[in-house]
Amino acid sequence: MARVGRWIRRVLDRPGSVDLAPYQRVVAEAAALEDEVRGRDDLRPPDAGPAWVGTADFCAVVREAARRALGQRPFDVQLTGVLAMLDGHVVQMATGEGKTLVGAMTAAGYALRGSRVHAVSVNDYLARRDAEWMGPLYDLLGLTAGWVAEGSTAGERREAYAKDVTYAAVSELGFDVLRDRVCVDPADLVTPPPRVALVDEADSVLVDEARVPLVLAGAADPGTALPEMAALVRRLSRGYHYTIDEEGRNVFLTPKGTDTVEKALGIDLYEHPGVVTQVNLALHAQALLTRDVDYIVRDGRVHLVNASRGRVAMLQRWPDGLQAAVEAKERLPASETGEILDSLTIQSLIRRYPRICGMTGTALAVADQLREFYDLRVAVIPPNRPCVRVDEPDRIYPTAEAKEQALLDEIETRHATGRPVLVGTLDVAESERLDEALRGRGLRPVVLNAKNDAEEAAIIARAGERGALTVSTQMAGRGTDIRLGGGDPEQEAEVAALGGLYVIGTGRHESSRLDDQLRGRAGRQGDPGGSVFLVSGEDHLLTAYAPDDALPPADPDGVVRDGRAGLLVAHAQRVAEGVNLEIHRNTWRYTRALEKQRAEILERRDRVLHGDAGAEALRIACPGRYRELEETAGEETVSRAARQIVLFHIDRCWTEHLGFLSDLREGIHLRALGRLNPLDEFNREAVPAYRAMLDEIERRSKETFEKADLSRDLAEQGLKRPTATWTYLVQDNPFGSEWDRVLKRVAGMLKRGRR
Repeated sequence: MARVGRWIRRVLDRPGSVDLAPYQRVVAEAAALEDEVRGRDDLRPPDAGPAWVGTADFCAVVREAARRALGQRPFDVQLTGVLAMLDGHVVQMATGEGKTLVGAMTAAGYALRGSRVHAVSVNDYLARRDAEWMGPLYDLLGLTAGWVAEGSTAGERREAYAKDVTYAAVSELGFDVLRDRVCVDPADLVTPPPRVALVDEADSVLVDEARVPLVLAGAADPGTALPEMAALVRRLSRGYHYTIDEEGRNVFLTPKGTDTVEKALGIDLYEHPGVVTQVNLALHAQALLTRDVDYIVRDGRVHLVNASRGRVAMLQRWPDGLQAAVEAKERLPASETGEILDSLTIQSLIRRYPRICGMTGTALAVADQLREFYDLRVAVIPPNRPCVRVDEPDRIYPTAEAKEQALLDEIETRHATGRPVLVGTLDVAESERLDEALRGRGLRPVVLNAKNDAEEAAIIARAGERGALTVSTQMAGRGTDIRLGGGDPEQEAEVAALGGLYVIGTGRHESSRLDDQLRGRAGRQGDPGGSVFLVSGEDHLLTAYAPDDALPPADPDGVVRDGRAGLLVAHAQRVAEGVNLEIHRNTWRYTRALEKQRAEILERRDRVLHGDAGAEALRIACPGRYRELEETAGEETVSRAARQIVLFHIDRCWTEHLGFLSDLREGIHLRALGRLNPLDEFNREAVPAYRAMLDEIERRSKETFEKADLSRDLAEQGLKRPTATWTYLVQDNPFGSEWDRVLKRVAGMLKRGRR
């Protein structure tokens, strides 16, 4: 019965079912006010309070403000998107429909209601660009806007967050929250209480990167991976010394491999657990992580590649052991590691805000996830002009070699007509291999990937010119439209006559949204355009997620046209999306328990930081010692020392608790062997450990206070904090935790069972 109820709710509230009619009526009323509003000298809002925002007059005012300040008159569909976001929805708007302006008008609306707005971006470049670009609009409405970047000082951050609207990359926002959580002086805080989060590229931030932890670390130490271990595994051969599982997410030594390692090290391997860990990490780095696919090496450092954006993942690293193993593999010095002081997933960061809204070109495909994890609904905004792009069916080939030959022929043929061509590749290595092959045919493509993403704006700006040939990794979050003819009206007409921009995908991604984002680069604002994807039976998508299914035979010309082939590709993509969704769900189940504990400990910490809770606790716990110190050092000195002592032990015990939970989570999957629910077992141990931590905070605080000499620096008496802290993002271990790998295997069995 419960399943029937869920089905009924899904039918009644299907993805993208937000009714646009009320918003469209308001926008129509705004059109009637346009001439009157255009005649106003002052566009600053009337003293009508928050209720004015969202009215027809509001729409007419922000439209006129955009026209005066930016030279852009918003389309009706853009105002419809503004009203939907002001109601707390995620809007889906096609590429080129002006989402940046929609976001600014929405942010202005929330600010005029009295709420500070954090406009969450995917990188520093877009945060600064949008704040500066939209600045005149805010000025005209009597509002202020600022931005936060990686290089911003604490003072600059505090000033930016004091504005009505603050643009910031999601990582910088999270890092500021983490740094505030270890402040010992209220004057050092930079972030205000969260009110409204307006998320650009909402599907990327809220879904693709939701599990990414942002980390505050301290007490730096060199990495622990041994270069000699990397040299040892370099000599091992796949299939003889080690094997890789069918999902390509784990590697195992064979008996021969174990013998080889033991002889090289002169030990019985499994009597030395620490050495086993080092060997496994070195093997993972050598066998499962590929240079120019999972990471690049630039300026003597390993830089991770963001799979959903095809660009360098700034400030990201893998968990320390794996990061150091990759550095050893590449013969690079180990980067600093350290103790995690606190961490925060992007999903938890965004869920702090009482009001969330956002915009993206591909929200509908993740509408169920947005509802499940954030209670957000999707409003699909129609384009200002109908899309006339021609999307061809996938061209499917039996082998990768046949696909690559067809790909080169297709590019050469299209390019010869003068039509601009954009080729979307799956990774950096493929883009460079394709570049070399095209140059071998006398072509001169421009390559945009993680190795040259600094020039991306200039590359994208010219990708729509006549004769342009651009090879790019993922296009999501690039923040720049491809305009036909590069914006030149005469050339625009020529390119349109040729059919517009032609997009070629070199393979399907694990997420259909990434395919849609690539395809959406053509056909902006009613422009002509076309797209096609080339797929082979040897592509990773099919070998990893449909390994037991074979493609139907190819036709005499080498193309597989049997309808079952397209169904197989779609099936593999659905399996990939389903597995990743289940990992997301599983991670969130564990995170919820931790987040509840984190909220309670932060509330306690805030009472100590902003009030006398620390002093009161120690006054009750140590009344005699408290009176004694008051008489010798004075009430203010004792109160300040009590605050420092309690804050230190809160932070120290919380760090230790995080370490305990991390170790617990990594091994909890083994409880399933005893027919126990791993999540129940995790909570069964996490809750008592949290209560014990609270008792330990009180015990340590009391012990320190009893011995404290307030005439000396408390840091010299054991309350020494890290001399330096730094922040980074932990990209999930690409092979997952042991529990994630269990889920993968279960998914594989279910998949085979359905067949």
